[in-house]
Amino acid sequence: MWNFFDGLGDILNGLDLLLNSSSSLRMNCNKKAEKKKKTKYFTEKVSASFIVAAVVLLFFVFKDPLPEENYLQTLIIISLIGIAISGVPFFLLYVLELYYFKSLFKLLLFSGSVILFFISLVSFIYFKSGLFL
Repeated sequence: MWNFFDGLGDILNGLDLLLNSSSSLRMNCNKKAEKKKKTKYFTEKVSASFIVAAVVLLFFVFKDPLPEENYLQTLIIISLIGIAISGVPFFLLYVLELYYFKSLFKLLLFSGSVILFFISLVSFIYFKSGLFL
């Protein structure tokens, strides 16, 4: 007959083995992360690339006149959707423990450029796809 406590002990032993292996993997990942060296201006380069991509997308959106009806309401909705979508990469970077910055300026520059990129991407999709107009 199967004993409940034997089964519980096996489950706890399996969990203990799983937790110990994940902590050793985490230690190996931390050692690898320490070995990697970021370039001096990595955050600024990534932020600049997001800003350039956003400017290109906004150029394609605003080179033709936009529709007149509900113009302000449309821009507000697009901005809110872009801000909400930009929360996903921020959350993923936080979970991966990569969302840390040495200064407030770098934090604001990176966050602002990512938000601007996603707002411009949503506006490009909204106005140029023709699905919503």
